[in-house]
This record gives sequence, structure tokens and C-alpha cells, in this order.
Amino acid sequence: MIDFFDRGARIAHDRPCMIAGDVTRTYSDVAARTHAIANMLIADGFAPGAHAAVLSGNALEAFEAVLGILRADGVWAMANNRASVAENAYLFDLLDIDTVFIHSDVADRIAPLRAQCPNIRRFIALDRLIEGADFYLGDQLVLDGSQAPQRRAGLVDELAFLGNTGGTTGRSKGVMLTNGNWQALVSSLVASMPMKRPPVNLVAAPMTHAAGPLALASMALGGTVVVLPKFEPADVIAAIERHRVTYMFLPPTAVYMLLAAPGVRDADFSSLEYISYAGAPMSQDRLREAIDVFGPVMNASFGQTEAPMCVTAMPPHEHLDAHGSLAHPGSCGRPNLLSVVEIMDDDGTILPPGERGEIVVRGPLVMAGYYRNPEATAEVSQFGWHHTGDIGVRDADGWFYVVDRKKDMIISGGFNIYPAEVEQALLAHDAVQDCAVIGVPDDKWGEAVVAYVERRGDIGDEALLAHARGLLGPIKTPKRIEFTDALPRTNAGKVSRAELRKPFWAAAGKAI
Repeated sequence: MIDFFDRGARIAHDRPCMIAGDVTRTYSDVAARTHAIANMLIADGFAPGAHAAVLSGNALEAFEAVLGILRADGVWAMANNRASVAENAYLFDLLDIDTVFIHSDVADRIAPLRAQCPNIRRFIALDRLIEGADFYLGDQLVLDGSQAPQRRAGLVDELAFLGNTGGTTGRSKGVMLTNGNWQALVSSLVASMPMKRPPVNLVAAPMTHAAGPLALASMALGGTVVVLPKFEPADVIAAIERHRVTYMFLPPTAVYMLLAAPGVRDADFSSLEYISYAGAPMSQDRLREAIDVFGPVMNASFGQTEAPMCVTAMPPHEHLDAHGSLAHPGSCGRPNLLSVVEIMDDDGTILPPGERGEIVVRGPLVMAGYYRNPEATAEVSQFGWHHTGDIGVRDADGWFYVVDRKKDMIISGGFNIYPAEVEQALLAHDAVQDCAVIGVPDDKWGEAVVAYVERRGDIGDEALLAHARGLLGPIKTPKRIEFTDALPRTNAGKVSRAELRKPFWAAAGKAI
């Protein structure tokens, strides 16, 4: 992975590599600092292939720590600073973490993590000296130009980084991604999103998820990474205009928030080449609105931690037809050049166009397996394909459509109902900001369809139900609507249907 950064440093050594607030560091600056971090780690006893995590929000120092881990021939384990202590303790123990770089914003996590994870050897403070840390990184760096030694061969099958499944369907699993997986990811991104010039990549979504690896990938092209501490629509708009941003990743919910921001239609987005969106289906009405506001820059993709980010892609020029209408409404694109993607039934049969089944994939983008979990690895690798757990369909021209998560499907009155389809209908109403649809136990129907809705306009439940009924018919229309100020979300920012379902099924003495 570090070779991709070094490529960027060779071709753009004097160009800004990272910008955070008033701090700008060139590729030469960052390269020197990553060598110093690696030398510090090696001197401290960090072994080749050891696992290290960075517990931080979006921060320049966090990116440098990741690169330093890779420079020391270590394995970067993605950790989420917004997860609970218990979640991270479980993950750190599972992934055999040796060293944790930690930001002062989560300094209070050090003591409980030490108690619950006795195998962690070092806690290193990222941005300043903090209580409980073994030392502050800045005090240990020797910026004398010394190069860190290469201690592993850099082969394609070497473990490079450890992701995690986030725990939305149970306890998190560690996802083993190799140098070869990283090569496939970067190659697929560049093939699906060719850049007219070195990218200026805005990191506003959490770097602990897709935005982080995508930023690292942009460094292979000598791009500049602009780091915002968190997603704030006004700050995103200002950063795009100030830094002439060309590329950013946002989940659909963040796109909706950006579209609702005051002044968004008066801003200058002419520098943008790509806004990548993934993680959940996007409302087609909001997508059309986004193209009108930001220009023809929307880039759809489908992937997951086990086959990261770009199993399929639909670049901007394929979003619209010759008449300016959405060309493939709801599609997540066609397979990238390095992935083979199909729709499969539960018996392992590849299904023809138009039939719904599980999306499966094979190729160099697919993980090496789950860390220390051969049983789970075997389960998702049946019939020689990686099983994504997503229900989808492809059309005769090879366009794929994600219908829903397999485990989120609702069976009501004997009919299969996919929450995402109902959510799309609700989101088509201008008064709906975001929504989530779940199935709850029902004596008559088995499961009843219930919608939770965040409003951005004035509408009552009867009017919204009537709107949905006109698009969906009576079977798929929710039995009721609950309005809420804020939907529950995972640490990745996705709406958590599981949290909404939990009290209903617990009361029924069941779990799904």
C-alpha cells in the first residue's frame, strides 16, 4: 500500500499532499514524516506484519499515522472513534492489535481500553501529550531524512489492512485485505473515474470508513487531500469553493443534507469532477436534484468491506440519457474491469436477467477471508463466489440494481417486500428528508410494514400514506408512519433498521 503513496510523492514532491485548516504539508513533508513514524515504531519494537490501529476522527495526523504504520511494514486496522469502548475493545482483541495511535478527542478511552485489552503494547498520542498515553508522537519523531528499512517483501498476498464488518448483522468480523486487494481497488477506481488532473479530494465523511481509503488511493495520482474534521454542509461548500475540490465521497444521507443547505444553489461547484455516493440506495428524485445543483458529476458504486467500494460503478456520463433523463434509474452500475458479478439463488444457480437473487462477486477485489474465523469465511464463499448478502437484479445490458439487504426483507401476508423500494417511494415526496422502513410482528400479516420518517416539510401521515399507495399499491404501502426528528444511525452514518426493529421483536420474544 505504501508504494502507491510513494508513487504520488515521486511525481508531485512539491505539491500539497494534505491540507487541514491552516496547515499544508507537501508530499516531501509527509514522506519525511512517515519515514520518521516508521523508524520510531521499529525502534519501539513494532514487528514486521504487526497490527496497529488509529483511533481518531478526520485529522491530518491520523492519515500520517496510517502511512507510518504501512511504512513500517505493519498492518493498518481500521478503527472507529465513534464506536463504543466495548465495541473497540472487542475489535482490538479480535484483531490482535499491538499499537494504537489515539487522538486527544477520545483520550478518555485509553484507561478502559488498557483494562479490557491487556495485549495492546502501546498507546501513542497523535496530536498532543494526553494522560494515559505512553508518549506523544511529536516528541519521538526524528526528522533527519533517515529512510525506514523495508522489512517485508510487499507481495500481493501479504496482509495490508484489516477492516471490520461494523456489526450491523451481529458482532463485527475482521476483514483481511491484502496488497493485491489494494492494487485491485486503486486500479478499479482509476479505471472507473479517470481524472483530468491531479485530484483535490475533500474528506468530509469519516475517514474511518470509505472516505479514508479513497483519500489514500488519490495520493497515488499525486492528489491533494483536504481534511475537514466532520461533515458540516456549510464547511463542505466553503471548502469546495476555496480549494477547487474535484472529488469527494459522500453517503446519500450527506448528499441530502448538502442539498438542503442554505445557499447551496448559489455556490460555485464548477471544479467538481466526481461526487461518489454509495452505502445505501439514493432517492432518484434527490439524485436528479444533485445533478442539477452540482452538475453531471455523480458517480455511483457498489461494494462492501469484503470487496471494497467498487464492485460495480456508474460514472457521471452514464447517469443521463441523450434527453437529460436518468438513464438507469436506481442502478449501482456495471461490474468494474477486475470483478465478475452475478445474481445467484440459494442453491448456487446463476440467475438470468430480470430475476432477483443474491449479488455474488469473484476476482482480485475480494478479501482473503475473515480474520481468525474460517467458519464465517466458508459461509460467505459458497460455490466459489463471495456472497454479499445483498439482494439484487441485473438487466439484459448488464446494469445491476441493489434491491435490499437479504436480512432486511419483509414477508407480509406471504409477499416479499423490500424496504428500499418502499423508502424510495417515500423519498419521492418533497416533504421527506430521510426515512427507514422495517417489518414488525403482526398477528394478521406476520410482519407489518412500518415507516419512520424525518420531515423537511409539512405533511401528515395520511397524506404521505396516500402518496405511497399511489406509487406502491396497497400491499407494499406502510401500515403506519412514525415521524421522528432523527433516525438511528450506525457508526458509518447509515440508517440502522436493526435498531428500529429491536424493541418490536424483543417484545415478541424473537430476534431477526
